[in-house]
Amino acid sequence: MDGRSAAGPPSPTIPPMHRQEEIHVAVKLRLTRVGKKKQPTYRIVAADSRTPRDGRFIEIVGTYQPRLEPSGITIDDDKALKWLRTGAQPTEAVEKLLKINGTWATFKGEPAPAGDPS
Repeated sequence: MDGRSAAGPPSPTIPPMHRQEEIHVAVKLRLTRVGKKKQPTYRIVAADSRTPRDGRFIEIVGTYQPRLEPSGITIDDDKALKWLRTGAQPTEAVEKLLKINGTWATFKGEPAPAGDPS
């Protein structure tokens, strides 16, 4: 005999690296530069804090176009609030854009700013 029991081969154990567990990642809301040379446009993205500035991201939350007059800010409030509520940390620049847009006030539970901020 080859040493196996009559019941068959032993049941395989799942190595620790293949177990189904939640992996917690430090997520940041930050700007990713896109656009041509000397004509920047930025995406506001949720990304792992360890990835490079223009590297891999999890989800696009909005856009920022600084060359428009006034600057163009488009933020999907639902996505931004979802990430903020799950613990994503905005960078200083993104926090400022969220304050201008009114999303930051919604997140903090404050009344939204009235009028056009300038």
